[in-house]
Amino acid sequence: MTVTEDEWRELESPQDTPGRSSLRLYPESPLDIFLSVSHPGRQRMLVFRADARSADPIVRSVGRLPKAAGIEMNLSAVSRVEYELQVILTADGLREVFNPLVTDVAETAKSAPAAAEALAAAVDRFERWQDLLRAVSRDGLSAEARRGLYGELLVLGDVLLASLGQAEAVEAWTGPTGTNQDFQLSELAIETKASVAKRPRSIRIASERQLDGTGTPALLLALANLDERRGGSGESLNRRVERIRQQLTSPAARARFDGLLVQVGYLPGHHDLYEEPRYTLRELRFWHVREGFPRLVESDLPEGVGDCTYHVSTSGLDAYRATADEVKELIGGSHG
Repeated sequence: MTVTEDEWRELESPQDTPGRSSLRLYPESPLDIFLSVSHPGRQRMLVFRADARSADPIVRSVGRLPKAAGIEMNLSAVSRVEYELQVILTADGLREVFNPLVTDVAETAKSAPAAAEALAAAVDRFERWQDLLRAVSRDGLSAEARRGLYGELLVLGDVLLASLGQAEAVEAWTGPTGTNQDFQLSELAIETKASVAKRPRSIRIASERQLDGTGTPALLLALANLDERRGGSGESLNRRVERIRQQLTSPAARARFDGLLVQVGYLPGHHDLYEEPRYTLRELRFWHVREGFPRLVESDLPEGVGDCTYHVSTSGLDAYRATADEVKELIGGSHG
């Protein structure tokens, strides 16, 4: 479920007496998860409620709960046998960040096998958001991250949305959530890279899992070769974002897309930072990552070796080139 202003609007309806309005999420979850608004202050929060035994590890580490300016995580006792872990919005200026944050933290927790694991997953996920907000709080995304995001949005807007329904295309963009590849469909995964080199001689691979096709019938590597300059007739990152928003006529797909942008570090308050530089696409290439493709995968590494960063030379990839029709067919084959 993608949390939007619609859910909060209903919960924030005025009440005559102090208390809370709540909406339960994921009834199948191993612990109770709620969106809640306290009255009369109308403070928004995500609430996880669990028995004392499941909450005990959190209770013992409560002093180390992550804290972020404007969004807090608290633990409180409801009774002798029940606790609440709360993610609370304390700065209204972060409302647009809070919605994707609580969506992501709730989805992460509900997938855990038991209540204790769900609480731990919620804390870990909130820490990830804390790190993200700290990293981009002043200067926005780095130059490399900006062009990487632009490359992913090229593939989303010009390739996936051309072949898939809006909801399916946006759901396929999983990179912001920390998956091994940037796009994941039922029958296909796509890892996307961007380069501003005139003739890219190599592609940097960030880990041994990025080009590991385990679990997917087909894996593609995409490279967006970009011209990057200040001014000129190219397209800014902001303009690319707006073009995709215009393609997404479904409110649910647009809300999901906006949430993913926040997860990748494209924050609402940083819009002015992304009017420059401008990008022009020189070429978008795809390769089949299959048997014989030059890569490192986890199963081939010696014991004790991991977190590998390496480069793949583009000069030896001609035999693996995927045509536009092949890419379209693979994406279409993943549909439904």
